[in-house]
Amino acid sequence: MIKKIITLGPASLNSSTIKKLQKGTYIFRINLSHVSLKKVPSLIKKIQKSTKVPVCIDTEGAQIRNKLMKNEKVLFKKNSLISIHKNLKKGDKKNISFHPPNAFDIFKVGDTLKIDFDSAEIKIIKKINNLKLLAKVISGGVIGSNKGVDINRDIKLDPITQKDFKAIQIAKKMKVKHFSFSFASCESDVKKMRNIIGNNSILISKIENKKGVKNLEEILKFSDSIIIDRGDLSRQVPIYKIPITQREIIKRARKKNKDTFVATNLLENMIEKINPTRAEVNDVISTLEMGAKGLVLAAETAIGKHPVETVGMINNLIKAFKKIQKN
Repeated sequence: MIKKIITLGPASLNSSTIKKLQKGTYIFRINLSHVSLKKVPSLIKKIQKSTKVPVCIDTEGAQIRNKLMKNEKVLFKKNSLISIHKNLKKGDKKNISFHPPNAFDIFKVGDTLKIDFDSAEIKIIKKINNLKLLAKVISGGVIGSNKGVDINRDIKLDPITQKDFKAIQIAKKMKVKHFSFSFASCESDVKKMRNIIGNNSILISKIENKKGVKNLEEILKFSDSIIIDRGDLSRQVPIYKIPITQREIIKRARKKNKDTFVATNLLENMIEKINPTRAEVNDVISTLEMGAKGLVLAAETAIGKHPVETVGMINNLIKAFKKIQKN
C-alpha cells in the first residue's frame, strides 16, 4: 500500500478542503517551521474536528533559519554590507536576524552563510558588539522569510528546540500519536526524540543531511519509518547525486523492513499551475519503482493554488503505478 503524507497550510487548513483531501491519506502534517507555537492547539483541533485522519507534528529540528523579512522578499545586492542582529524583529536590505535564539552566539568572524538554497551568500567580517555582527554579501539574491541557512563549518544545534518540545507536549495531550523528527543525524538524537514522544507514538525520522545518511542504520533502529527530504539534503549533497542517494537510502531502509517516504518537489509545478510537468510525474513513478512506500506533499498542498487537484494527481499516479505492478 502506498501511503500519502499531506501537509496542511494556509491553502488547505479549512474543513472543506481537509475533507476533500482525506481519502487515502495516511497522516496530515503540521510543519512547525512555518507555524507559531500558539497556533498549534487550534490547528490540531481543527484537523481533528474535520477528519479521522491522524495529525502528525513535524519538528523544526537542528536548523538555522532567518527571521521575517520586510514584504517577505528582500534583495541582497553583491558587495553590500549587512548587519546581523541578535534581536531584530524584521529584516530588510541592510539587516537580518536568525533563529533559534542561540544562532547569533554560534556565528564567528569568517563564517559564510548560504541563505534560502543559495539565493544569497554572506560572509561575516566584523563583530560590532554582543548584539550585532557585520557581514558582506558575497553572492546576491532575493531572500524570503523563514528560509534555511547553511554555514560553512560543522556546528552543534539542539536536535529538539524549545518550541518543538512544547508543541510535542501540547500534541500528546490532544492525543496526537505521529511525530516527524527533522534533521535526524545520529542514534542519540533519535533516542532523545523517542524518549520525549514515548514508545506508544509513531516516530518518522527525516533524512536531510550528510550525517543522517551516514548514520542511517542507527537512525532506522529507533524509528518506525523515515522521510527523505530531498530539498534540505541537496544543500549538503550535490543535486546531481540526489537520485543515487535516494536509491541507496531506500535500499538500505528496505533491508531493515522500514518504510521510506520521499518529499520535496514531487509536483512543484502545481503550486502555481493546474498540471505537473512530465519530469515530475516521471519522478513520482520512478520513486515508487525504487521501493518508496509513501509520498509527501508539502508546499503543493500547504501554500499551493491547487491542493485538491494536486492530491488528485498523486492518486492517479499511484493508480497508474499499481497497474504497472500487476502486469
